[in-house]
This record gives sequence, structure tokens and C-alpha cells, in this order.
Amino acid sequence: MTGLLEGKRLLVTGVLTEASIAFAAARIAQQEGAQVVLSSFGRALNITRRIARRLPTEAPVIELDVTSDEDYAALEGRLREHVDGLDGVVHSVAFAPQNAMGDGFVDVPWADVGPAVQISAWSYAAVTRACLPLFGEKAAVVGLDFDATKAWPVYGWMGVSKAALESTNRYLARDLGPRGVRVNLVAAGPLRTMAMRSIPGSEQFETLWETGAPLGWSLTDTEPAGKAIVALLSDWFPATTGEIVHVDGGFHAVGAEPPK
Repeated sequence: MTGLLEGKRLLVTGVLTEASIAFAAARIAQQEGAQVVLSSFGRALNITRRIARRLPTEAPVIELDVTSDEDYAALEGRLREHVDGLDGVVHSVAFAPQNAMGDGFVDVPWADVGPAVQISAWSYAAVTRACLPLFGEKAAVVGLDFDATKAWPVYGWMGVSKAALESTNRYLARDLGPRGVRVNLVAAGPLRTMAMRSIPGSEQFETLWETGAPLGWSLTDTEPAGKAIVALLSDWFPATTGEIVHVDGGFHAVGAEPPK
């Protein structure tokens, strides 16, 4: 039996540890038959290369700093050293300075807000644009989200950046649909990843989900989010774009803790 992604070629960004959703997506994608290329940059490059060896098949790692025009210009060439085209992209890149999260939302200067929006939202469109020359008649882009319909505790300007990401997802779906490109987001619940640990007071999320998710929620299991990403990259969602798929134990659907 062939895998769900048999023969597909993917770029997966944002793999830093085995605990990341991006790593789970890359691992499951390989198990389903995909050829995977990872990206990283700067001092993290060597970390990503070590983590790449822990995949079922060691994946090549190319350099991509999502704030660098030079890296965007070079991306097609760097990818073509390993694959002759792309069928999908996983965007798992987000960042906000510490000062942009936690308390004091209204006091955060643009110098801290700007990088959060650029890296967490604008780069979703920029990475997609840079990959367009590698796409065939059909391709899929999947980004990682955290539900931006509410003002969460301590999330601050990262929450605003995720709202921008969700809007970007809709505009990309509108503009790229005629080119056969599907663009969707997976909104996972809180997981004990490096990204979540960097948020001051993130334990508040853990308490919310542990008591409020109807299906229950594991803070350490990235498999459900990874599977959702792989499903959206596959041919099983041929008419779905501009969507946000929640993988959060159902937390987004309820307004209060369900009865025990």
C-alpha cells in the first residue's frame, strides 16, 4: 500500500527539536512516502542538522532566514540541489521578543512588535512566494497557528501576529487558488515545545486546556498536529483552502469547562 504522500517533495521549516510540531510533520511525511528538505539558519543550522539525523531518513538542511532578502532569492537554487520541484511547504516559523509578550501589551514599542509580525505572519507569504517557481500544477502550503479569535493570557503581540497570519492565509488562498495552490493552517493546542516555553507564564495555557478540552489534551503529544499537517499536504483535501483546522482537543468549540 502506498503512503499518503508517496512521491511528494516537501520543504519543512522550523525543526529545532524532536518535541516540535514541525519534526512530527517531517517524520510522518517521510513515513507516508515524502521526500523532505528542512530549513534553518544561523547558529540553529547545526542543531537542525543533528535533529535531521533522527528522522526515519536523514533529511538535507538548507539555510533560510525568513528576514533575509538574500536567502529568499537563493531559496530556489538551494532547494534544487536536493529536489527537482516542490509539492508542499510546512511553515513553522514564529517569533516575538520577550518584551512583546506577557503583561504590558499597550506599552510594547514597534521595535518589538515589528519583528513579531514580520517573522510570524509576513514570512508565511514570503516563503510561499519564494517557492512558487518550484510548484507544479498543484501544491499545498500548511502553516502553524494558535487560535487568534481570543485575547489569551500572556500571549500579547504574538496573538496579534497570529491574527495577521490567519488573515494572510485567507489572502493567499484567494490569490493562489487559480494557480492550484492550497493554503491552510493547523491551529494546535498548547504543547511543551521550545516556542511555548519561551512565552512568560505559558503554564496558564496548560491549565486551561487540561480542564477545558472536551477530548482531553496531551501537552507533549505532537502526533495529532503532525498528522493533520500531513493530511492537508496530501491529495485528500483537494477542495480545501483558506481553512483553519483546529487540533486542540475541541477546546475552541466550547465556552466553558464541560461537565464532568
